[in-house]
Amino acid sequence: MATQKGILPLVGTLGGVNFYYRKGKPVARKAGGGFNGKAIKTKPNMVRVRENGSEFGHCSRVKSAFRQALYPFLEHYSDGRLHGRMMSLFQEIKKLDTVSARGLRTVENGILTLEGRALFKSFRFTPSFIFEHKVPMKAHYDAEGCVYTIEHLDLSQVKFPKGATHIELKFGVLGVAFDARIYNMFMAPPMVFEKGEHPGTFAMTPTHLPEVGLHRFAFLGVCFYQELHGVRYVLREDGNVGVAVVG
Repeated sequence: MATQKGILPLVGTLGGVNFYYRKGKPVARKAGGGFNGKAIKTKPNMVRVRENGSEFGHCSRVKSAFRQALYPFLEHYSDGRLHGRMMSLFQEIKKLDTVSARGLRTVENGILTLEGRALFKSFRFTPSFIFEHKVPMKAHYDAEGCVYTIEHLDLSQVKFPKGATHIELKFGVLGVAFDARIYNMFMAPPMVFEKGEHPGTFAMTPTHLPEVGLHRFAFLGVCFYQELHGVRYVLREDGNVGVAVVG
């Protein structure tokens, strides 16, 4: 690579030399070399690149579908790092697919393993919101009936952020058919409690259940509100919105 000199720097290819700008300076280098689309698609020594690209694209599509389906839980949450963290999650889960050849491994086959399911369930969508610290509770999930039961919720133990007057709990079950690209979220009616209430024990179940045959993933969401003049406003600050995989 050489630096261009002259009154009018060139941009383009001339006589087998590429002229372009790099870091604001006009430079020149011999054309050719490096990677190109045809080589990646056809050369035998590019097979690993093709395999990685195929699997990366698959994970990206799964990530996008999951994130869109989780909108009811993430609508009040903003974190530019979530995209990258979810991509890393699904790529790790994909690696657990031991039945498919490289380039054809899928998130579905990976998440069907015990390790893959555990990896997904342990993922923190909202890392600043630690459920066991913010909203300590005893709860259990009935996967067959899609029922999430919270026992003796004590709001005096909940860490209400400054100014918060209400807490909202959301529960939903995501039904997924990976091959058909079906990602449908089935929501239970949200539960809203005012600070100082004593909710006790209650159950949450979606109004409609996912179709039989779909993979099911259960989620719990928490957010806080401040009520002013009869209107509730979501407290969107980091650490005030939580999402967790509960089944």
